[in-house]
Amino acid sequence: MSIKVVKFGGSSLADAEQFRKVANIIKADDARRYVVPSAPGKRFSGDIKVTDMFYACYDLSKGGSAEDFDAQYKMIEDRYNGIISDLGMDFDISGELKYVKRAILCHAGRDFAASRGEYLNGLILAKYLGYDFIDAENVILFTEDGKFDSERTQEVLSAELARHERAVIPGFYGIMPNGTVKTFSRGGSDITGSIVARAVNADLYENWTDVSGFLMADPRIVKDPLAIKTITYRELRELSYMGATVLHEDAIFPVRNAGIPINIKNTNKPDDEGTMIVASAADYDSEHIITGIAGIKGFSSIIIEHDMMNAQVGFVRRVLEVVEDYDISLEHIPSGIDTMSVICSTEQLDSCREKLLAAINRNIKPDSLNVEDNLALIAVVGRGMVKARGTAARVFSSVSDAGVNIKMIDQGSSELNIIIGIEEHDFNTAIEAIYREFVK
Repeated sequence: MSIKVVKFGGSSLADAEQFRKVANIIKADDARRYVVPSAPGKRFSGDIKVTDMFYACYDLSKGGSAEDFDAQYKMIEDRYNGIISDLGMDFDISGELKYVKRAILCHAGRDFAASRGEYLNGLILAKYLGYDFIDAENVILFTEDGKFDSERTQEVLSAELARHERAVIPGFYGIMPNGTVKTFSRGGSDITGSIVARAVNADLYENWTDVSGFLMADPRIVKDPLAIKTITYRELRELSYMGATVLHEDAIFPVRNAGIPINIKNTNKPDDEGTMIVASAADYDSEHIITGIAGIKGFSSIIIEHDMMNAQVGFVRRVLEVVEDYDISLEHIPSGIDTMSVICSTEQLDSCREKLLAAINRNIKPDSLNVEDNLALIAVVGRGMVKARGTAARVFSSVSDAGVNIKMIDQGSSELNIIIGIEEHDFNTAIEAIYREFVK
């Protein structure tokens, strides 16, 4: 019997109507045996996510009035009780709600408070589906320093899931060795779903959200971009790192190592194909060549010039040692014969800008040292680029024809991506130009 692990995001479980859609999707395929829910998301524009409500309760427990805390928590109680009532369920979670409230007031911790959105939603969904409930704090384990314990979790979770033919496991959190709840970063339910898929050696991990898979470009920039039918883990990693946010970046690794494909699907349009994420794919869209475009703003370039730099052994190493001393993460290091640039986050640089530049001047003694801010990086990604001649030229000419000046060019050794640096005010123009070049 095939096994599918299905994860549903907050928008997919925002209210009773969405619960019914989720239940219909699960029951439509007998292979969908293990379900990972998020906390209820926004029901409409201007609504508040339940996780944010819990964060607000935690903050009020640390310094707000009792009246404000009670009012905020009442909103949470109403949200869950409303879902239960609208579903016509005979299910009382008042005891759980009272326990969570007391625990937050007794300083159970911020992660505990944040995790209760998934926990309570998991209880309701398990009851509604008739599935077993497995508390994530019993099977998702962290180490003493707060890092996810992959191997111990695999052992414990696999053994537990083997005892349940069908189960709901809430996403986003696990447990520390000292018994305190620990959460993943925001969007961490994606990670839990991936971990569960690996633990049961699933045939497929379905990640259900409110979009029909990945799009080739940000729809806020490009009107009606095409959907990506198939993408490899490596392509997804490149696009996620550069700002594409459909799937949590860390959710890739558990299933990638196990060779389990991911299908990004739309809860509101379940018949849409969505995007299939696979380990490798020999085929590609020969008409478009590229898989997707993504970008991030907020970078700076530290530009160093020094005559005969290429003849000085260890020059680059000495520059990087100085940068490392100030805990600056590097994005790219484009260089020429007598110049090199260090591309880094402007936010990181601002925390130590003057000290860092003084250290470079003191230790490197460059002929010239400048910083250029307000840079954006754009990645053009696609496995088809390896076999297509002139791809880079098309990227550069399309941007140039749009009146955008390219400040930096970098291409990975695998030829999977081309990254350009431009001024931030040209960000949207450049992405639109590249998209139109490859998608007529």
